[in-house]
Formats: sequence, C-alpha cells, structure tokens
Amino acid sequence: MHDMQRQKSVPAVQNAVTILRVLAARGAPMGATQIARETELNVSSAFNILRTLSAEGLVSFDPEEKSYRIGMGLMEFAAPILGANPADLIRPLMNEIAERQQVMIALWQITETGRIVLIDRFTAPRIVQAVISRNSRLPVFAGAIGRCYAAALDLGREAVRDGYDGVRWQDAPGFEAYWRDVERAKETGTAFDHGNLFRGLEIVAAVARDATGTPRIGMSSITITGQHARADLDAVAASLVDAAGQIERNIFGRRESAPKT
Repeated sequence: MHDMQRQKSVPAVQNAVTILRVLAARGAPMGATQIARETELNVSSAFNILRTLSAEGLVSFDPEEKSYRIGMGLMEFAAPILGANPADLIRPLMNEIAERQQVMIALWQITETGRIVLIDRFTAPRIVQAVISRNSRLPVFAGAIGRCYAAALDLGREAVRDGYDGVRWQDAPGFEAYWRDVERAKETGTAFDHGNLFRGLEIVAAVARDATGTPRIGMSSITITGQHARADLDAVAASLVDAAGQIERNIFGRRESAPKT
C-alpha cells in the first residue's frame, strides 16, 4: 500500500475540506444548518469549523444574512499555481497513480481537430513497459480514450460509428462491442481496450472535461497483457476517474464531478 494511504486521516481536517468543497460547488452563500445537512455533519461541528475557517479568511461570513461563502483567503494558496502550465499541475497526480498501481500512465491532449497527442508519460520504476514516443498522435476515437471521449460528449450511434471506422485497429473489437463500451463509459467514466488498438496491450482510460463539458485531457494506463489481474485494472480505472474529477474541478473549474466506478 502506498505511504499516503497508510497515514491516518484527521477527521477535523477532512470535515473542513468537505465544507470548502460544498461551498465552492454551490457558488452561493449558505447557512450553517444547510451546510451541516449537505456535509452530513452535526450543526455544532459545522458551526465550529466554519467559525475557524472564517477567522482564517478561508470563508467569509455575512452577519446580516447569517451565511457563509468561499473567502478571499483561499487566493493565498491558489496564487502560486495561477497561470501555471496545466501539465505541471497534473504531473504529481499522474506520478502518484503510476507508482501506486505499478503502471505506465500516458497523458494526452485532446485537440479540436479530432486527434489525441501524447504530451507526457509517467512510469513506475522497474516495470516492463511499452514505449510510446512523446507527440505520438492517434485518432480521438482510438482505444479506451476514444470510448470515453464518445461517452463524455454523449454522441449518437452514427457519430460514434463514423469515429470507430476512422481508427486503424490491430484487432478490431467490432462496432457493437465498442458501442457497448461507450454506453458503459457514460455510467462509469472509464473504459478498457483489451488488445484492440495494439495487440498485447491492456489500456484503461478516463478523460477530463472543461467547464463546457468538452473533453480536453485523456489519461490512459498502458500495460502488457497479463501483467495485472482484472481487479488491479479496475483499481487503476478508479484512480483515473478520481484524477479526472480532480482535474475537472481544480484546473478547468467544472463543478460536476466525474462518474464513479
């Protein structure tokens, strides 16, 4: 188990973060009772946390309305990353997944011209891996990312068929199987490619969308077939979906989180 997972969480800190996330997602003032209800905290605990956050400037309190909202104090923490290259902000997250799951993670930019471009890759030490050159380009409907892309845009069957037909598969899954994967990806936020795009490779993917719902970043775990059990691949999928949600919220400002596996 990863070192971070072995560390004991501090409930008070977790509750404070939960409150901040609820306020950020709502984007409007909320009363202490409403916050307690939505965070499943008792009112006394919520009030004490809110009072502390207010004293630190992380939330602001309106005494007339008796409501709270996100405070300017949070800008102190956000300032160092404002204007930073998104890939630089994503890199630690991808490295953590690669090391914890013992996989290679490929980070793709989804272009407006219907391509995905490999912009970075992250590899756990001492694993056997497939090598994909940086700046490699593939059709946006290719592999597991393609299934997630079609699902994220909720494309119709004919549009998905056109995209599927434009991919050069080494072992084509057949459109019906591909379409079923797209339908499942709408529910889970993740998809698998079992040696279809490249023979001998298992690919697990998720995509991160911007505030308008357009997929912008693709993340795929690429491993050699047989290296990982299905349960391990499912764990990779869950990690990628969680990462996609973090990227959507924290980089693209999307309030609707990614689906859960």
